[in-house]
Amino acid sequence: MTIRNLVLVRSGNGTGSTADLERERLAAARAGLVVHQAEALNCETPPGDLGEDLTPTVRFYRRSHFPIPVLDPAAWRLGVGGMVHRPLSLSLPELIRLPAETLAVTLECAGNGRALQRPPAPGVQWGPGAVGTAEWTGPRLADVLARAGIRPGACEVIFGGADQGQAADGSPRSIRFERSLPVRDALESGALLAYAMNGQPLPVRHGYPLRLVVPGWYAVASVKWLTDIRVVAEPFDGFFQAVHYVYDWDRGGHGAPEPVREMQVRALITRPGAGQELPAGGVIVRGVAWSGAAPVARVEVSVAGGPWHKARLVGAPAAHGWQQWEFLASGLGPGEVTVRARATDLAGRIQPDRPEWNRLGYGTNFIHEVRVLAR
Repeated sequence: MTIRNLVLVRSGNGTGSTADLERERLAAARAGLVVHQAEALNCETPPGDLGEDLTPTVRFYRRSHFPIPVLDPAAWRLGVGGMVHRPLSLSLPELIRLPAETLAVTLECAGNGRALQRPPAPGVQWGPGAVGTAEWTGPRLADVLARAGIRPGACEVIFGGADQGQAADGSPRSIRFERSLPVRDALESGALLAYAMNGQPLPVRHGYPLRLVVPGWYAVASVKWLTDIRVVAEPFDGFFQAVHYVYDWDRGGHGAPEPVREMQVRALITRPGAGQELPAGGVIVRGVAWSGAAPVARVEVSVAGGPWHKARLVGAPAAHGWQQWEFLASGLGPGEVTVRARATDLAGRIQPDRPEWNRLGYGTNFIHEVRVLAR
């Protein structure tokens, strides 16, 4: 059965009922995920489970700001309006009938690694595992916008999700999750309107019936439970665009907050694991690396505080997914040994030892290190 038929079967069965939070939490724990928050389920993947080309759906990290919305897929529609010539209202079957693409895309939470920032930043205290790569299937956003016809003078495209709740600033108002893209990025980023993940219907926890997937951008741009797309003439100043998910630098009051955009360059060690006991001598260090600005150019590894050595990049570079790498480390131990890895992309960006501090802890691409015990 094709992906399209699988999604339609799911739609016909009415999947998307109220999420059982305890069941979801237990399922995440059984899958080996590290649960940080249970009410709006937020959990990350241990680095050891991130070494393959694709992350299994059951072990893909989960980030939600509000409870999972209850949607009736039979009644659900995607609205496309605002500054367009032909407003659209598309059902899931109509979207599935459009020409589709399948792309392997790495998605990373903008707060990934926040737990390392000092002084600490508010928010979920993510380790390094709020990232994953999956195959996403759906029509190109640019094609759907072309069907609607963007009118002259349009500035941005706003994407609205069905999830909503109280704003994180403590105010009593209820808000929904919305983010925007400049028109040029909406048309040229390769973004998909995804209804499938890793060859199966998109799970409810990852945005069923439809989510946006924006290659190269932090996952906040990839709005889940998508219900409407609005083309507007002015920059969007919604909560998750102008207040939250912004770089608020400590630069003596100079400069306005900047919305997070492309993922920072980053390398992650997936093998060996932290605290692992190894025979003294040599070990193969493996991992993945990615960047939102350009493909990864090189990965370097340092052992026991020694010089940086170039690792071997494994396989062809993915257009939108991460790059696997490996390095034969020698001269380990005996005793505790620290292994570090950093990446550089083709745009010349180098993963820093200590990223610039920002108030909300976004884009903290610290050099990843693990400590092992050589015997």
